[in-house]
Amino acid sequence: MNEILQYLTKHGQKLDIEVAEATGISLANVRFQLSELSTKGKIVTCHLTRYDYKKTLENISCRIAGCPPPAAPGRKQKTQFNRCTKVLKPIIGRLK
Repeated sequence: MNEILQYLTKHGQKLDIEVAEATGISLANVRFQLSELSTKGKIVTCHLTRYDYKKTLENISCRIAGCPPPAAPGRKQKTQFNRCTKVLKPIIGRLK
């Protein structure tokens, strides 16, 4: 498990297949260890289903807990984001 944690700390958010290839651990073992780390709260996982030419590919995306991915380029400034949330909060409140 330490190998996986070190790899994710160094490389950020990755798929289970990428972790298995980089660490040399079998995919089944990586998925088992990822589920254990997730239950302990050390990592955050997301199950992905992708479709590629009529094939269903199921993967797990994972990253270290508490380390959000970097902001995407062109993202709104915080001041703009705060203005938007102030406007949307009353609207969302009415929908509930």
